[in-house]
Amino acid sequence: MSGVWEFRNGVMHLVENQEQSGSSGRKMALVHLPSGQVVSSYSLLEQILRDLGWERYYGGHPNLFQFHKHSSIDLISLPKNFSDFSSIYMYDIVLKNPNVFHVQDM
Repeated sequence: MSGVWEFRNGVMHLVENQEQSGSSGRKMALVHLPSGQVVSSYSLLEQILRDLGWERYYGGHPNLFQFHKHSSIDLISLPKNFSDFSSIYMYDIVLKNPNVFHVQDM
């Protein structure tokens, strides 16, 4: 994790990257490259991931929405609430699905 150290009330705090904290107003979007469609919900993301061979994984943490592939050891873990779906999770999906997704500024 990266960020900026800030001095508040006599204590140093690490403020996470601006796109994670939302303080910059900068929005990121996950784009499905073959269709050009912006992923705007977990139902859409789940459909795309299923088409790529990913399956829902129900044995994990109850506060996470997870996917796995039988052909790999990879696991995609996402927050249950789509409003918490930040660029960190988007880049994880891009890394595990090269040439299928892209993260871009909105």
